[in-house]
Amino acid sequence: MQLLDGKYVSEKLKVEIAEEAAKILERTGRKPHLVAVLVGHDGGSETYVASKMKNCEKVGFKSSLVRYEDTVTEEELLAKVAELNADEDIDGIIVQLPLPKHIDPEKVTERIDHRKDVDGFHPVNLGRMQRNSPSFIPATPYGITLMLKEYGIETAGKHCVVVGRSNIVGSPMSILMARNTRPGNCTVTICHSRTPDIKKFTQDADILIVAIGKKNFITADMVKDGVVVVDVGMNRETSTVTKSGYKLYGDVDFDAVAPKASWITPVPGGVGLMTIVGLLKNTLASANKEVYS
Repeated sequence: MQLLDGKYVSEKLKVEIAEEAAKILERTGRKPHLVAVLVGHDGGSETYVASKMKNCEKVGFKSSLVRYEDTVTEEELLAKVAELNADEDIDGIIVQLPLPKHIDPEKVTERIDHRKDVDGFHPVNLGRMQRNSPSFIPATPYGITLMLKEYGIETAGKHCVVVGRSNIVGSPMSILMARNTRPGNCTVTICHSRTPDIKKFTQDADILIVAIGKKNFITADMVKDGVVVVDVGMNRETSTVTKSGYKLYGDVDFDAVAPKASWITPVPGGVGLMTIVGLLKNTLASANKEVYS
């Protein structure tokens, strides 16, 4: 078993991103600019946004945070998105999910200018991604492909099983792994909560990508020897033994599954760090006008 080390890969790629950001600053006199919109005080969202802002600073990006209380109206939020869309100094816009129940996340996502949609959730970007056209790719799936590429994981002709079908991870991940790219060219199966006997599919996986949001869902009896395991799970539980007061668990029972795997991501230290890199690379591409001129 070898680790797919998100810390190692993310730090390596952030050095490359910082070098490209410095070139943009030298050439244009401005830094790539990412704006995050945060509604309310969800603990997980606070942590994620703070990490995104910190990493922007680390690679030489400009970052701005727009905060609202969870009482903000949908109309106010949409008006702010329109204002950010019109600001030519901004390269990327993210609206941190989840949003309060009175705000439709799909409406907000679709209102973001697709040319600044560095989260890769806008229908235009998702459609272009499916067609293998230039697009902003959802950050977590993008980060996973960057990790697989860095470690030289062979994907062509392999059976990739994706557990989870969310619009943020599972569905776009399945498209990326099936595309005629590298990584890609897999035969892909998607499993989800309505799939009977999921074990039958996971046991056949050469590459298993798990994003179902259930602690230790994948156990040793559900995988075959030599499988490549990518664990997207980030399940937080309170803990009295950690400094933060909580502990993170993946969707895969790491201790039980790792001995059977050829490669596996840890939690934490795996996919979460690569998600940030995917976001930074999308923002860099936007600043460079690589996707939309």
